[in-house]
Amino acid sequence: MSSGYGSGGGYGTWDDREEEPTRQFAGYESSWERQGQNPQSSPPPREPARPTVDAARLWAAGLATAIVAALVAMVGTLIVRAVLRIAFNGPASSGALGDSRTVLLCVLSAVAALAATGLAHLLLLSTPRPMTYLSWIVGLVTVVAALLPLLGSAPIGERVATAVIHLVVGLVISSLVAGAGASARKVRR
Repeated sequence: MSSGYGSGGGYGTWDDREEEPTRQFAGYESSWERQGQNPQSSPPPREPARPTVDAARLWAAGLATAIVAALVAMVGTLIVRAVLRIAFNGPASSGALGDSRTVLLCVLSAVAALAATGLAHLLLLSTPRPMTYLSWIVGLVTVVAALLPLLGSAPIGERVATAVIHLVVGLVISSLVAGAGASARKVRR
């Protein structure tokens, strides 16, 4: 029998002949054994969580966003031409919907929504905080799309109408695609 860090003084002793170092933890070890666990082994390491994307859900929402964006462009054209009486997207004699430029605006709005959906899919698979990056990218592209018409030489009413329609379409795309991306993201464990 050997003594610990000094003789006496409450430090305890160690008996080499004992099978267990101390008896005060005997109940502790048996509770581990009752749970079917080995206290000497650590739990197996977990793989880091990987994000996955429900692509069908994301692209279905992206298609719906494309339809909404095209309709927002059409409604904006109707408001500008019929209510405000501004010759936007064609001469006044073209009617309430204007000419082929209205169709082009609607198609480009839908394409922009699908492009934002593709970007969201890429960001969801590859970046941390993907919806933050998506919001910044789509927001900055929207600002550029809204400012460019103001630099043109068309009458001021047409330039402002184009800028406002581009801004509203960009906001619609940003909010709907970001919401779709957030709902389509799953974390696999």
